[in-house]
Amino acid sequence: MKHNVRLTSLGLLVASTVITSGCSAPREPTPEPAASSKAGERPMSIKITTPAFSEGQPIPKRHSEDGEDLSPTLSWSSLPADTKELALVVDDPDAPRTEPWVHWLIYKIPADADGLKEGVPQQEKPSSPTGAVQGKNSWGTVGYRGPAPPKGHGTHHYHFKLYALDAALDLKPGLDKHELLNAISGHVLGQGEMVGTYQR
Repeated sequence: MKHNVRLTSLGLLVASTVITSGCSAPREPTPEPAASSKAGERPMSIKITTPAFSEGQPIPKRHSEDGEDLSPTLSWSSLPADTKELALVVDDPDAPRTEPWVHWLIYKIPADADGLKEGVPQQEKPSSPTGAVQGKNSWGTVGYRGPAPPKGHGTHHYHFKLYALDAALDLKPGLDKHELLNAISGHVLGQGEMVGTYQR
């Protein structure tokens, strides 16, 4: 059943190429920095790494729909001192649609977590890290779904964006990206990003 859902989603993506070709993507909602930040100052930069691939390099098949579809191990450092929790958004702005295709939302990650283990289960409330919850991806399911670009569509770029927040927010599981970004707006102390690629 899961495989059939993915094929349907990909079919919609391919079909939307005709509809969206020549159209520029709208602006994505961008979380505002915390009010405590100085006017005009960019939030502190967080360093994100993974042993699975280097910045700007291909994401291994293991972490894609063509392989085991496991979320990659992630590590981070240089969090702001007052970080209370973290949120991660993974999306693909090269998808042939008007908005980036969302692959993963995981938030309410505790501030003392220094990363995520490989293969976070596709559950609203995974057992690790304690307290974290997951939101909806563009397939309409919860948890990580790996790269699955239309065949022959060229190289897609997958953005792993981590936000450090100044408060432990009361957020329920199952939020979509717009709901999450709106909720954390005004609470962002720092952010970091890394990019991986994939093509078929």
